[in-house]
Amino acid sequence: MNDRTPTTRPAIRSLRDRPHAEVLIIGGGINGIATFRELALQGVDVALVERGDFVSGASSASSHMVHGGVRYLENGEFRLVQEAVAERNRLLRTAPHYVRPLETTIPIFSTFSGILSAPFRLLVTHGRGKARERGAALIKIGLTLYDTFSRDGGQVPRHKFRGRRRSLSELPRLNSDVKYTATYYDASMHDPERLALDVLHDGIVAGGDRARAANYLPAVGFENGAVQLRDETTGDVFDVTAKVILNTSGPWTDLTNEALGRGTRFMGGTKGSHIVLDHPELLAATGGREIFFEHSDGRIVLIYPLKDRVLVGTTDIDADPSAPTSCTSEEVDYFIDLVGHVFPDISVDRSQIVYTFSGIRPLPRHDDTAPGFVSRDYRIEPSEHAGVPLLSLVGGKWTTFRALAAHLANDTLELLGKTRSVGTETLAIGGGKDFPKGRAARTRWVAERADGNDRSRVEVLLDRYGTRADEVLAATPEHDETIALLPGYTAAELAHLAASEQVVHLDDLLLRRTSIAFLGGLTLERVRAAAEAIAPVLNWDGARVDEEIRRMAQLLRTAHRIDVERGGAVVDI
Repeated sequence: MNDRTPTTRPAIRSLRDRPHAEVLIIGGGINGIATFRELALQGVDVALVERGDFVSGASSASSHMVHGGVRYLENGEFRLVQEAVAERNRLLRTAPHYVRPLETTIPIFSTFSGILSAPFRLLVTHGRGKARERGAALIKIGLTLYDTFSRDGGQVPRHKFRGRRRSLSELPRLNSDVKYTATYYDASMHDPERLALDVLHDGIVAGGDRARAANYLPAVGFENGAVQLRDETTGDVFDVTAKVILNTSGPWTDLTNEALGRGTRFMGGTKGSHIVLDHPELLAATGGREIFFEHSDGRIVLIYPLKDRVLVGTTDIDADPSAPTSCTSEEVDYFIDLVGHVFPDISVDRSQIVYTFSGIRPLPRHDDTAPGFVSRDYRIEPSEHAGVPLLSLVGGKWTTFRALAAHLANDTLELLGKTRSVGTETLAIGGGKDFPKGRAARTRWVAERADGNDRSRVEVLLDRYGTRADEVLAATPEHDETIALLPGYTAAELAHLAASEQVVHLDDLLLRRTSIAFLGGLTLERVRAAAEAIAPVLNWDGARVDEEIRRMAQLLRTAHRIDVERGGAVVDI
């Protein structure tokens, strides 16, 4: 295709052709997407717009965990922990294709440290002042409380304490100074972005033409009772009206309100960074467990085996949402140091880093409260703009997205004078529907689809998409050959994702529709192979392919510290 003039995408055209909805949601992170699904299920005419790609902000920078937040007990956030544990248990049932039990071990180096200072920080200084190391007694109290919240549903075992000898027997590479370990279960979230895309897909399917969602469509103004939206691909600006506006912009909530002409100071986000290591020795040392512990500065950090890589994180630093964020050299040094604290005889250096990522948590404004003690709970701030109700979401975390969305949807239904007709507590998400449980059920599921398809290929797609693998199998040819430079992926599979999931740029595919970038090893040749696989369905000519490759290389360098021109090496910035 030689005509480089951009055309209006179908998702945006549907909004331009019918520029009104009962509810307009601004912000396509997990909380906005989940609220979209909730309202679509109730038959509400709902539209969602996102300034970048779906799940490209705070929601794409998570630690890949679904957890109750055992450390929030020290903040006194018992309601949040109870809700989070209940939602964790629900997600294990409703999204088993992406959410699975995760054995978590805390190495402990003292017995009584923090037993007095923790209550003092909670009740007197309210998170201000220097943290003290948490000892075995305090952790035991916390995990005992945590178990009481985890009783409902019986999804995970209770915690166990081990002495030094048993701990080193189970994890022999652990720091020999360890006095105890405490092991409990939370859950892992293998593909956060794909889980969010499943939630979005469910909303679109449930609502039909009354549920519209578009990415790369920021809200840029508000005039005469209408929100002004700008199509980032064409530059066109148009108006959309709604009976209720929901601001679910996460860390950018205040900036969105400013664009709408309402100044607010609700947010005070903190930056969290991670590195991904290709390090078989460290991977083996974890024993398949997440190692979750307190570093020497009192910060809670983790070493987490995931997809044959090791995820190390996270920091908690005050950040400006109006500025780009990335993992700094200081943070990389910090992560390498913390691995040495737990596994002192395992060497880690920059050459083993294959990916880094960083995001800003959507935390409330917290003044001089230490970042680690800022509430992870959420609240809904009601207001009105030119006679239109405006609800701004402040806070929220991945684990509680369904409960949060149900709350926000209920408030919205009340404003519309409607009542809820469908609950989501037990509703399966995307490829979690009819997901085969147990080895025998999985074997049957694969065998039923292996006639004409390679059995191992069906296995891969089931792991990658859950039961929505059927959609990929239907859209791709039998005996589909994988791309030599992108093992495990075929050109037809990538083209299907690009055509069906609103891929606009190459990074949408490599960073969020797949795990290709996360796993590392990206080179210019591999990036080009991906671009050429999706070019035909997106009508990209050679010049556009080159442009997307340049964009991808620049983004990887500036936001993820990866230089594809040097074979995926980490760079200093």
